[in-house]
Amino acid sequence: MTEQEAIHVADVSEGIGGDATAEPGSPVELPVVDVLTGRSFITGKSGSGKSNTASVVIENLLDNGFPVMIVDTDGEYYGLKEEYEILHAGADDECDIVVSPEHAEKLANLALEQNVPIILDVSGYLEEDTANELLLEVVKQLFAKEKRLKKPFLLVVEECHEYIPEGGGMDETGKMLIKVGKRGRKHGLGIVGISQRPADVKKDFITQCDWLCWHRLTWDNDTKVVGRILGSKYASAVEDLGDGEAFLMTDWDESIRRIQFHRKQTFDAGATPGLDDFERPELKSVSSDLVGELQSISDEEERRESEIADLKQDLDKRDQRIQELERELEDARDLSNMADQFAQALLGKAEAPYRGGNGPSVAAGGEGTTGDDGDQSVLKSYDEAVAATERSEDADGDADVDTDTTAGNRDTAPNDTDSDAPADDSPTGETPTDDSSDGAPVDDVDPVTRADVAESALRFDDAVELGTREAVIEELRSRIEALPELSQGMLRHYRREGVSDPVAAHIDAGGDGDSGHAYSRHRPIRRAGVIRHAGRGHYAYAVPDLIREAYADRLDEESVREIVRAVETAFVPPAERSYPPDADPAEVGVGNGSAETDLDGEVVSPGEGDDSDGSASETEASADQPTSHLSDAARKIAERGHTVDE
Repeated sequence: MTEQEAIHVADVSEGIGGDATAEPGSPVELPVVDVLTGRSFITGKSGSGKSNTASVVIENLLDNGFPVMIVDTDGEYYGLKEEYEILHAGADDECDIVVSPEHAEKLANLALEQNVPIILDVSGYLEEDTANELLLEVVKQLFAKEKRLKKPFLLVVEECHEYIPEGGGMDETGKMLIKVGKRGRKHGLGIVGISQRPADVKKDFITQCDWLCWHRLTWDNDTKVVGRILGSKYASAVEDLGDGEAFLMTDWDESIRRIQFHRKQTFDAGATPGLDDFERPELKSVSSDLVGELQSISDEEERRESEIADLKQDLDKRDQRIQELERELEDARDLSNMADQFAQALLGKAEAPYRGGNGPSVAAGGEGTTGDDGDQSVLKSYDEAVAATERSEDADGDADVDTDTTAGNRDTAPNDTDSDAPADDSPTGETPTDDSSDGAPVDDVDPVTRADVAESALRFDDAVELGTREAVIEELRSRIEALPELSQGMLRHYRREGVSDPVAAHIDAGGDGDSGHAYSRHRPIRRAGVIRHAGRGHYAYAVPDLIREAYADRLDEESVREIVRAVETAFVPPAERSYPPDADPAEVGVGNGSAETDLDGEVVSPGEGDDSDGSASETEASADQPTSHLSDAARKIAERGHTVDE
């Protein structure tokens, strides 16, 4: 097929936002290549027709022989099997095949190399982590293979706000989908995101889309998104759209049209159940060869899991045997210690006469002592040895068992004392402890580890990332500084004029006014998000709106103007930096003592450098003033820096 071929999915509708150049009922066609490789967002409240719109686009692509992959979060796309041989893979028995993350590479091969359309049904997985891992691995495989194949292919993701939420908490799966949205087009991999709540979808994804469908929306937060992207008149009109009716915004012709999508031709499995009996249609089956290839992976995985289970069981048995042997070894050590200590006690009894004691001589065979005393001494030494084996192992065995004299022979000669031994001043002979002078034990203090410091640093980084003044300024300035010089000149034109068109901006920036050249230099500005479509080919300066959105409209206008001035230092000459450009100086505080910004976008206090007062207190106050505009986290870091310097 050629790039000029298109699919007929809807007709022009009457009402606000309609195409003035076409009569109601005129066909609306979408270019096939732009749909397959582009980025799209379809939204609308439940029952407004967004899933029907996705099905109509998918049916037209399948009719033309183009495969797609649908990430089905509610199990409502199996109705496509009524007309098409499409592989239904998931976790339910109703699927053609039960798959797991191990099937990811094979699924990508079937889709890209064998042109097999696939429904990846993640609604049946009991563990959300398993479903996320499966989707992550499949998308990774698609992205990697498309780098080599460069084949137009479309990925459709239902309830995309669950993977790429606006409020944060995005996991690896969401990051991978964002990567496809930003970089997949150059490889031929397109993506369609579908959601009931546009306010809950990450704006980085929506702003990257080439075509958007806005079905009926009624919540204020959602209609505000419509107003910011399409215009205020569409924010109220979107509430009155009929079923299947939508505003279609497309980049390839830069138009906004009110259209009525066709009804899907296949079974509507996502329709709200009624009182009538549910009749499941006859569904087409896929090739047994395809299922067989996937089943072989499942069989291999089951075999591997069985082997792992057997190995775990053997390991548990070995662990139990090791524990038994360790207990037996411990018992043997206890018996050995007891025998050693008993032998030392007997040896001490036999050697007592040679150390100045009154015990019997070995040569005398025990003569000169009563048998009873000798037996009692031996028994006493034995009892002490047995008692020593029952004490804790951290006691010194030699000290506990060194009872080589009997009860009647405990007084030893002074010259028997080891001359190298330290003097023991304690009256009881106990070893002095390391306690403090008052006898209280030393307090245990948990040290601050590197992990604690790293965790604190991460918490601070998160705080800075989530909306401090410096983070917002840095983000917007980096976007603008990345623009070509001529595109920055066009942005200055929009800043001065408020609302204008690309050709006028191109001429004002020094361009030749050629329409093709103008739109070529205009595209980077629009992709950067610093201007917004204002209708009828005109665009408006959007930096103030971006700042209000970054703070969820919680800033007053004076604070917004301060941040805007800081951002505009990236591309506006000093002579043009009054804000707004056509405002009276008294309104924006130029020359009347209000805060302004220097060339780097930093806030300069009024009267700074003025010699009218010159007091040290005012100088110190002005030095501290910039931190008043920082977030709590950033101000603490700034104050900490002052403390270190002092």
